[in-house]
Amino acid sequence: MESERGPDLRLAGSTPPAQGRRGRGATANPTGRFEAAARERFADGWDIAEDLPPLRTEVTLERVRSIITRNDSPDIGFDRSINPYRGCEHGCVYCFARPNHAYAGLSPGLDFETKLFAKPDAAALLERELSARGYTPRTIALGTATDPYQPIERRYRLTRGVLEVLARFRHPVGLVTKSDLVLRDLDILAPMAAEGLVKVALSVTTLDPGLARRMEPRAPRPEKRLAAIRALAAAGIPVMVLVAPLIPGLNDHEVEAVLARAREAGASEAGGVLLRLPHELADLMRDWFSEHYPDRAGRAFSLLSQARGGKVYDSTYGRRFTGTGPYADLLDQRMRVAMTRLGYPAERLRLRTDLFRVPVRVGGQYSLF
Repeated sequence: MESERGPDLRLAGSTPPAQGRRGRGATANPTGRFEAAARERFADGWDIAEDLPPLRTEVTLERVRSIITRNDSPDIGFDRSINPYRGCEHGCVYCFARPNHAYAGLSPGLDFETKLFAKPDAAALLERELSARGYTPRTIALGTATDPYQPIERRYRLTRGVLEVLARFRHPVGLVTKSDLVLRDLDILAPMAAEGLVKVALSVTTLDPGLARRMEPRAPRPEKRLAAIRALAAAGIPVMVLVAPLIPGLNDHEVEAVLARAREAGASEAGGVLLRLPHELADLMRDWFSEHYPDRAGRAFSLLSQARGGKVYDSTYGRRFTGTGPYADLLDQRMRVAMTRLGYPAERLRLRTDLFRVPVRVGGQYSLF
């Protein structure tokens, strides 16, 4: 285990004081749903005012037996994905992957963004799995749960290692990120793009830097993401902008503006996803709204409920990303009208699979010849 973290004064189940969680997204650290005991902070009359040290990041090296995750979901456009990290330091309060931290006995709240897992064998495992007899190539989605370019990637470089393998095997990959750190890997991505093997999706949730700082405290600010779209497009790399998640009463009014700025920067595709609140995430969002936007909470959850059949979350295939009803239909119409007006192509780019080959080992080194 590698640690960059000081004394942990925030227990799962507690709501730490604001000064102890500066630069973090979640406002609480609820006990995971699989834990036998729950803990709750309360005042016993002996409270002593003190300045808590910043909540720092802990990284655990995780040894896994495989790196490609498969799915057969009918409403997802890929059947395999790779996530080099679990947990995400960007701290996006709305992240649908937060509840997965409960499987590790940790909180989907502050633990999700401070107690991270890195898979150091990712590249080696990928090489082995792609070399397996009978492997059939299809686009691998990289970063579907947690961001492959979150801050710890600067140190661990796991995403770059995975891309190096994919480039050597000439395997198609779709990247999803909020970070301009993706530009570090232009030397890999540009040649892959020239062969139709890669595209990048950049999430631009809002153009408001103040809102972004509260929602996504450690992700690059909106202007840096737009600059990344511009740089990727200039390098010949196809870019999709994701206006996601769309949060009722908070950022949904920005749909047209985000699409316009991204198109101007060079985005060639666009998409949007309605806020999803599985498991503990609903209460985490309520708590966050109470602290940052208490006057908007009622409207946000009312509209979300209207789009989710009277609930805050609906996991039904075909509806979970878009919702149903008047509000969801209006969002969809606004997206389609804006995309048509701005000249976004109707068809999504399909990456090539016919170039895939397993490199031949020569003297312990790979060669394509």
